[in-house]
Amino acid sequence: MKRRKQPERPRLALTGVRVLVGRARHQASALSGELRKLGATVLEIPFIEIRMPRSFAPLDSALKNLGGYDWLILTSVNGVEAMWERLAKLKLTKTNLKPLRIAAIGPATKKAIEDRGAKVDVVPNEYVAESVVRSLRKRVKGKRVLLVRAKVARDVIPRELRKSGAHVDVVEAYETVVPQSSRTRLRNALANPRQRPQLITFTSSSTVRNFVTLLGPRAAKLDGIRLASIGPVTSSTLRELGLCVDIEAEAFTIPGLLKAVVRDIASRAQS
Repeated sequence: MKRRKQPERPRLALTGVRVLVGRARHQASALSGELRKLGATVLEIPFIEIRMPRSFAPLDSALKNLGGYDWLILTSVNGVEAMWERLAKLKLTKTNLKPLRIAAIGPATKKAIEDRGAKVDVVPNEYVAESVVRSLRKRVKGKRVLLVRAKVARDVIPRELRKSGAHVDVVEAYETVVPQSSRTRLRNALANPRQRPQLITFTSSSTVRNFVTLLGPRAAKLDGIRLASIGPVTSSTLRELGLCVDIEAEAFTIPGLLKAVVRDIASRAQS
């Protein structure tokens, strides 16, 4: 009796493509998982590590006095996670947030907030600081605004909202540092033909700056590797540090980055 021939599986969009993902360890799985679903071979080497700030005193003080603010702005999932941990430590709940209007920089941050039971009032059209400013400029004149963010971040939001007449307090919820354990792994991966990626993804300016620090004076080692950016701010940092931007997402999100990568690989395969 003849065996029935199994139908060939359709070739996935990223089959045979080696991708290096440099997100923080606890965040890499979402991007890596989607890349693998598309057939990519994924190597995870974190370019950033999330750490607690040296002191939570400024954040704790702000959270104990939430009633004095009109607006809360959160610019990352990391900021949401850190802030809610402090709320729990201080025995505060989502009820303490009810008088506030909340702005989130993008859909991932919005989801992280809503998953914790709070309502998000504003998400800008583009998921960058400049768009947050455009969305809030006319709403915050004379208002008290609390911005919860990383230790090192662009000052666009506080600077521009203050120009619009808002009283803005900026508090640090976490910091990003260079994971020194990634230095040898990264250099070995670039030197090993079996591991060497064809594409590296960058999801923030921090991932770019830390990647360059980990790499050291070895830019030539990137010959033939395409660099994919999640959006214009990240792309600007790549160019500022002398690196090329081969792929840039139109929607500044992980799904947007995946779509841009797939489109680029498909167009190169056809050419």
